[in-house]
Amino acid sequence: MVRLRRRPEGDGVSAVLAGAASAAVAEVEASLDVPSDPTGAAFFDVDNTMIRGASIYFFGKGMAGRGLVTTGDLLRFGWQQLRFRVRGKEDLEAVAEAREKALSLVAGKSVTDIVAYGEEIYDELMAERIWSGTRALAQSHLDAGQRVWLVTATPVELARIIAKRLGLTGALGTVAEVEDGLYTGRLVGEPLHGPSKAEAVKALAEREGLDLARCTAYSDSVNDVPMLSAVGHGVAINPDTGLRAAAKENGWEVRDFRTGRKAAKVGVPATAGTGMLVGGVMAGLALRRRHVAGNRPLAKALRAFR
Repeated sequence: MVRLRRRPEGDGVSAVLAGAASAAVAEVEASLDVPSDPTGAAFFDVDNTMIRGASIYFFGKGMAGRGLVTTGDLLRFGWQQLRFRVRGKEDLEAVAEAREKALSLVAGKSVTDIVAYGEEIYDELMAERIWSGTRALAQSHLDAGQRVWLVTATPVELARIIAKRLGLTGALGTVAEVEDGLYTGRLVGEPLHGPSKAEAVKALAEREGLDLARCTAYSDSVNDVPMLSAVGHGVAINPDTGLRAAAKENGWEVRDFRTGRKAAKVGVPATAGTGMLVGGVMAGLALRRRHVAGNRPLAKALRAFR
């Protein structure tokens, strides 16, 4: 096992470290045959590219349904997601706040337990939200004998679950520090976001013998321009305004699977977004009641897990 030590933040190497850490722990499914095209590969962003919405939000909703996240936590995260969808850009302060909160929630908890919850939550809340068009693109690369990785700021454990469920090669994601099978509440480097994704792709390409000029990357966000620029073929999927402009400037292909929402603006009107997020919060609370009510052993276990 590769052991990576966290360096102090602010030393100018956190993006490189995050990319190296993600590449080091990237899993390749042992059951896959040797690829017939070993130097070509595809890299897919997850949120709004492979799945409709934010994977970490659905994970949070599922955790709330199991009593592992408070109603207030879910409401605050839902509000952050709404602001992002309406404004079409990320609030870096809000991203940092969400990161710190997520880390505090898992600190001291078992990686095995969190992964088990993640598998249940994917089946309950995420499987039906996979974009069929994007899934077909991933399959076309697999059919061509190439390997396919997810590349996401989502925690690597959750990213692996999504990749495994979709039959992909593996996943690159944000790496949380683990000691003795428990989360420490700290990251290795920084979240796999923006330039860190490009660093992860480059590190993986070196490890796996990939020719980046023959690789393809897919994303919906202008934040992923570094990753799209690191490979020979960039593709904008359901692009936000900034990425649509970058795609035009760089001659990148554009694919939009958002039926009835193919305008340049990203997201949905504020009223519709509010309804969606409120519905998500209420669904999380309903799941929480359903999982706990009438199940005393489960309720006891949940209290012990806090």
